[in-house]
Amino acid sequence: MTTATNLSELTGDYVIDASHSRIGFVARHAMVTKVRGAFNEFDGKIKIDGDKPENTTAEVTVKVASIDTRNAQRDGHLTTNDFLDVETYPEIKFVSTSAKQVDEDNFEITGDLTIKDVTKSITIPFAFEGVAIDPFGNTRVGFEGSHTINRKDYGVTWNAALETGGVLVSEKVVLEFEISAIKQA
Repeated sequence: MTTATNLSELTGDYVIDASHSRIGFVARHAMVTKVRGAFNEFDGKIKIDGDKPENTTAEVTVKVASIDTRNAQRDGHLTTNDFLDVETYPEIKFVSTSAKQVDEDNFEITGDLTIKDVTKSITIPFAFEGVAIDPFGNTRVGFEGSHTINRKDYGVTWNAALETGGVLVSEKVVLEFEISAIKQA
């Protein structure tokens, strides 16, 4: 296990291993509970500069049609124009614009998040979870992070009023990232 203190050993190009990573989200439903979901299809790359962490970059592309909340009817609704409009906007993208090492194991990646052709800058705090050599000889790194957005900022505005007050879907959505990336030769 390598810690962030010897980050220079991690310098290189990485590809996100989607089969061992999760890009998910959490939103309040009916003001009383949370609905969790994820996107099952995405790809991305990370360029780690261990000697100058501020030069680290990341790019991720998510296939909106792969949304999965464990409810087919809800997933179908989320892909319509009421929410993400998969026909017009098939992808969600994140492209980093800066990186910062906060302390030994924590980083902040700032970048442009594009949903429905609306681009906003966000900063995602990431915790370095470690590095390992897998049984196939691949060097893997792990990072976890989350960030809360207001979905209305991205043109995702549909909602329904509740008889008891409040709305069906919260404006705030927590984006969750559990990333396993493989170093490229």
